[in-house]
Amino acid sequence: MHMMTGNRAATPTDDDDIDRSVDRAADALARAQRDDGHWVFELEADATIPAEFVLLKHYLGEPRDPVLEGKIGHYLRRLQSAEHHGWPLFHGGAFDTSASVKAYYALKMIGDDPQAPHMARARAAIHAAGGAAAVNVFTRIQLALFGAGSWSVVPTMPVELILLPRWFPVHLSKMSYWARTVIVPLLVLAAKQPVAKNPSGVKVDELYTQRAAPLKSQAAGAKRSWQILFGGLDIVLKRVEPLWPRGLRAKAMQACVDFVVERLNGEDGLGAIYPAMANSVMMFDCLGYPEDHPHRAIARRSVERLLVVKADEAYCQPCVSPVWDTALAAHAMLEAGGEANEARARAALAWLKPLQVIDVRGDWAEVKPGIRPGGWAFQYNNAHYPDLDDTAVVVMAMDRARDKLAPAGVGAGGYDEAIDRGNEWTVGLQSKNGGFGAFDADNTHDYLNNIPFADHGALLDPPTSDVTARCVSMMAQLGETDSTRMKAALGFLDAEQMADGSWFGRWGVNYIYGTWSVMCALNAAGRGGDHPGMRRAADWLVAIQNADGGWGEDCDSYALDYAGYTPAPSTASQTAWALLALMAAGLVEHPAVARGVEWLVANQEADGLWGQEQHTGGGFPRVFYLRYHGYPKYFPLWAVARYRNLKRSNQKIVAWGM
Repeated sequence: MHMMTGNRAATPTDDDDIDRSVDRAADALARAQRDDGHWVFELEADATIPAEFVLLKHYLGEPRDPVLEGKIGHYLRRLQSAEHHGWPLFHGGAFDTSASVKAYYALKMIGDDPQAPHMARARAAIHAAGGAAAVNVFTRIQLALFGAGSWSVVPTMPVELILLPRWFPVHLSKMSYWARTVIVPLLVLAAKQPVAKNPSGVKVDELYTQRAAPLKSQAAGAKRSWQILFGGLDIVLKRVEPLWPRGLRAKAMQACVDFVVERLNGEDGLGAIYPAMANSVMMFDCLGYPEDHPHRAIARRSVERLLVVKADEAYCQPCVSPVWDTALAAHAMLEAGGEANEARARAALAWLKPLQVIDVRGDWAEVKPGIRPGGWAFQYNNAHYPDLDDTAVVVMAMDRARDKLAPAGVGAGGYDEAIDRGNEWTVGLQSKNGGFGAFDADNTHDYLNNIPFADHGALLDPPTSDVTARCVSMMAQLGETDSTRMKAALGFLDAEQMADGSWFGRWGVNYIYGTWSVMCALNAAGRGGDHPGMRRAADWLVAIQNADGGWGEDCDSYALDYAGYTPAPSTASQTAWALLALMAAGLVEHPAVARGVEWLVANQEADGLWGQEQHTGGGFPRVFYLRYHGYPKYFPLWAVARYRNLKRSNQKIVAWGM
């Protein structure tokens, strides 16, 4: 069960060590804060987004930028696995066919010789996995757009879908926000079936074998009967596709354009996520919008803003995380305490306050029309799509800082309304089953995960343990502990606890993240460490601690056949989550907590922060993972500072929602 890793061995720490660790980390985090008060750290996924960025530029026929392409090429080659010669979805992960095909195509497009050793090895690995025919839906579309694959193997989603009434079983409003924003421009592309300009004429015929490959669903709980039904429907749709009335098709395309234009979101882009943004640019291009048309131009600029360009490497982020980073870093600074750190937190909250969305009724209002807006988005701007997780974390930081705001002349009253509106919006989006989803209420139409187009298994945004826990934490921190909706949320969390005592983490990896989230919530709601659910969760965390004192878990824990925790190397962020969870259960004096803190102190780097290459953020289970560069910077500070504070306090109970 226990794992030794290459991390530095922990040695007993004394009070001075812990003080030094907190001070060094807080100083380093302060240096990373922007002049206007916010934090934003790199957000990295896998090879697919940088590869798609290269392909987008060639699709549009834009002038070559050899310096940028060279840097992206260097990045892609570095990510190629020395073990399986393809590209994984997370650090040290297994071969992924779709990611590997995209990365290979991008490198060939950049100019890498297909006969070069690294390309030959990648090609052999792709062949062994079934070749380019074995890729997922979105990669099939990418290939079809270049004439490098057939549209016949892409499941049909008629553009007329956007005109269907809401009661229809397959409707955009029944899908998640990310699916909606990605699919709407794709509907136009699939109807028009344009071919990339691709001035270099590069294709990847050599990646195909003679074998066809069926789509494999990554959806949890996929039903064979539903898949057969939708598969039959796809065959019918392909046959009738040429027969759609032209007037209806034109009307549907205009509806798609209207949808995108309303949500263009300035230079922050459609949905503020790369796939939707790139699809919007290609949609405008295939509809004949010139490069300087305002809509197309701003959509194209939004993509460029996701680039991270360094001295020798470059990559494209899937999105940016400033609100999330700023709110979490503010919590860490408040925990670290002291005048300077609290001033940093105040500056962060002052930056966050005007980003609250109070004047846009986003897509969430389709299901909850009577609720007033009041949430925060994850990115700089994404007014149509605020999320409950960010909102709850911001509200808790503002509430925690209330007593720090008034003496500094900030005026706590100015934050009261922001807190109240954030809370009102969040609790208003509770789902019927008591839980909370990330962006919408009651986004639980499970049958949709069986449509062929949804092979990624992430078409929906149902309530999850981690987001529900964050909302419970917020409600409880604000004093709501015994209401009907609180009881419903706690009932949801009770039902979601796994047999081993852990909770699933939808947006972070994985059961350590989910368990941390829920244990903080249960403590805030008044369930002490002696509560049976809390005890089982704490026992699980203690049992899976690595021999070096840290905690770790990798993205394979999302496997559909998950049968229990598998040891993984310790990471800074997961160790911090486990410590914060155990302290929420009142176990600050437990030896496991001391050993975890020792591991963090021993593995703190020269700059005062912590390093971590592993992906510990969730995008879509089994499909897409995130490496938050901020996680090993603020979470360990938070955990070590909390340990110090509780050890020196007469009160061993955590007083905050997280």
